[in-house]
Amino acid sequence: MILVTGGTGLVGMHLLLELTQENKPVRALFRSLDKVKGVEAFFAFAKAQTHFKTIHWVEADITDVPSLTSAFKDITHVYHCAALISFDPYDFQKLLKTNVEGTANVVNLCLSHEVDKLCHLSSVATLSKLPDNPITEENVWDPNDNNSVYAISKYGAEMEVWRATQEGLKAIIFNPAIILGEGDYTKGSGILIDRVLKEKSFFPKGGCGFIDVKDVVRLMIAGLSSDITKERYILAGHNMPYKDILELMAQHLSKKPPKKPLSNGILKALVIGDLLIGIYTRKRKFTRIGVASIQETSYYNSSKAKEQLSYIPTPIGKTLDRIKLHLSTKNQ
Repeated sequence: MILVTGGTGLVGMHLLLELTQENKPVRALFRSLDKVKGVEAFFAFAKAQTHFKTIHWVEADITDVPSLTSAFKDITHVYHCAALISFDPYDFQKLLKTNVEGTANVVNLCLSHEVDKLCHLSSVATLSKLPDNPITEENVWDPNDNNSVYAISKYGAEMEVWRATQEGLKAIIFNPAIILGEGDYTKGSGILIDRVLKEKSFFPKGGCGFIDVKDVVRLMIAGLSSDITKERYILAGHNMPYKDILELMAQHLSKKPPKKPLSNGILKALVIGDLLIGIYTRKRKFTRIGVASIQETSYYNSSKAKEQLSYIPTPIGKTLDRIKLHLSTKNQ
């Protein structure tokens, strides 16, 4: 049986859809019934209600070893998608708890239950921006970079996976760039869609890599079913400026595109104001590292995935067409 952690997230629910459509026996972890209902609604959108019913849902938390241990019974393969996504320095301990300690728990149980193979979903945030741009798998972690708290925690998670491979676990790591697809448009990469829907006027000056969530899922499945182990793959089908991707989104969703570039002065003011407010709220939205990242261009090279896993990127237009259909269905 296959275990999926983070099954209620963007990648997780698309992965569950693909696996169940392939008639694979799947167990998925959840912490909130509301989020499970969200996955059920997504399956309904995909006209796959019967496949949803085949998922064995287990209430468990990757930071809670007893509940996680029971979920590993009879598991042969694991997709580890669960993670906390936050760039707020006040969330640093939570990030370490979930992303590092949680991953350590997952890989330790993989070892003790003699799981055949693990697929770990990481992030391009763990890769250094030097020496190459476009960035390749050779851009190893640089502790001297201005790394976000999220990046630090995801790097720690990767170290737990690599440690487990030295102890005999077969594992493969994927480092996707910004993932686009049908899901929740109030968080994560979905916020880009939300900005377009609200017709925000400003766009960041930088650029990044983008990939269709269905491409991520297909590559994860191909990687886990292969003989490949102890390898990482960057996943970024398209590199483009934020201005261009936001304009494409606006075009597909019949919205006004942003016209004004975010100036460094505006962002600096936001950082200072947010810092002062954060002293009282203990929350941050605009950090110096965060705003710097959206003003710089970081492009990614997916040649390794294309050559070794036959990756053919889905055109951005097709991805946005699906998102448009999903939005129209939700609004009915």
